[in-house]
Amino acid sequence: MKVSVVRRCRLRNYFYLNLYGGKMGNPIQHYDAVVIGAGNGGLTAATKLQRSGRKTLLLERHNIPGGCATSFIRGDYEFEVALHQLSGLGTDTQPFIMRQLFSDLGVLDKVEFVQEHELYRLVVPGQLDTTLPASWKGMMRMLQDDYPAEREAIERFFDMASKLTMENFLQLPHCRRANDAAMLQANCPTYLAYGLRPAQEVLDEFFADPKLISTIAIYWCYLGVPPSQLPFADLMAMLFAYCTFKPWNIRGGSQALSSALIDSFMRAGGEVRFNCGAEKILTEDSRVVGVRLESGETVTCDSVISNASPLITYNELLDMAQPPQTVREDFKSRRMGTSALVIYVGLDCPPEEAGITTASTFVGSTTDNDAIHQRMSSMEKPLFGMVTCYNFVDTKLVPAGKSLVSLVALHYGEMWRNVPPEDYLQTKYQQGELLLQLIETTFPKIREHIEELEVATPLTMMRYLNSPDGAIYGFKQNTEDNELFRERLQGVAGLYSAGSWVGMGGFQPAYMSGEGTARAALKYLQSMEASHV
Repeated sequence: MKVSVVRRCRLRNYFYLNLYGGKMGNPIQHYDAVVIGAGNGGLTAATKLQRSGRKTLLLERHNIPGGCATSFIRGDYEFEVALHQLSGLGTDTQPFIMRQLFSDLGVLDKVEFVQEHELYRLVVPGQLDTTLPASWKGMMRMLQDDYPAEREAIERFFDMASKLTMENFLQLPHCRRANDAAMLQANCPTYLAYGLRPAQEVLDEFFADPKLISTIAIYWCYLGVPPSQLPFADLMAMLFAYCTFKPWNIRGGSQALSSALIDSFMRAGGEVRFNCGAEKILTEDSRVVGVRLESGETVTCDSVISNASPLITYNELLDMAQPPQTVREDFKSRRMGTSALVIYVGLDCPPEEAGITTASTFVGSTTDNDAIHQRMSSMEKPLFGMVTCYNFVDTKLVPAGKSLVSLVALHYGEMWRNVPPEDYLQTKYQQGELLLQLIETTFPKIREHIEELEVATPLTMMRYLNSPDGAIYGFKQNTEDNELFRERLQGVAGLYSAGSWVGMGGFQPAYMSGEGTARAALKYLQSMEASHV
């Protein structure tokens, strides 16, 4: 009988708690670093630090690691919480950045990745139904065949987008570190011409057909920012990366990767405490000196990496009367990102019987992306939803003849705060019903095959992720949040933020944020040692 990764993690947790008296080892009281939160960014940061020889304590309020990268069990189904497609991995012959990152963290050979061969299917009943291949050239050729009147424009667009994305990936980081405007102009001309403009503006400049534009732009849903507000470079970074380096999933779900990371961390000598949150980050003279745990225990440390939202980190956890001025000014310009309504569904049939033909399907009732985005702030029927069938590529994920599916509609969390507690359950399932009705326009047989069903709302995200407004992608990713204009939050020496709140949202950015934040913390620790602080 299969023992789920969640159950395995819980058994391991039980083992350590009993073996070491409830503290996951014989802890010391001083650490080089304390990492708050075992989400993707926190797990990556902690593992990087510990494998770099720094004594690290990882704190997690829940009993399993992963944050969004976890799973839960209902009946015969182990539901994937959040991962739709993993980007940045590349192939064996064309590896990309995440393959090296996972190798450095000691987990590449501990996890099996499963490649998806299509980007997505996009359906607007009566208007549009297309399935795009996970190939940059293949996608271009298919769109040219489907839209012959725009053949030349499509070729020009793909050439421009390829140049822009290469500048974004390869040149822009160097230019930013050098802080050299002339270097930026010389090395990133395409990026400067198009990258920071709204995606809708650039797409309208090249194309006339709204269906073509919708087909190219639909990945905006993975950030929750419509093309009229989303920087063109951010949209292309996703589209190019998924096309060129392929969309992937993880055998056994994202919990398998979270479990592999915690194993790597602990094998390197790291200490983790589950069911243990941070109460206060302690400072002296605007410098981190320790953390007081919710248990009342205090540990000292030289640095803290928080995977929590900076809003919580600086406004609730930091022991200062108020955050530093630079941080307060940064917060004034931030806007909250979107949350989500999710229906986790177990079907008593294989995907094909429910009409599912790809791992990822986008279903809409309009191609008007601004209208879709506006509806995300309403309790009315959603205009757009995402369908992910996890066993379409990972056939071992569920018992034979069944399917594991998630249905997602993006919702802003603020409106859910106004739902009276006594009305919550009714509202939750009413909203789930509206989403299901939308999905049925493309998959009319799905309802009759539902065997297990669970609904999560933005309030669920607030509760389990400790995320303001249940935001799943962090702050709203508009042009002002571009790394060209945002500096790492400063003001408290030794305090760092990681995760989706400090960059672009999603799995790959969160992992990369954790790695980058760990590198910054390592430099700080080295500087402390050099100055004998």
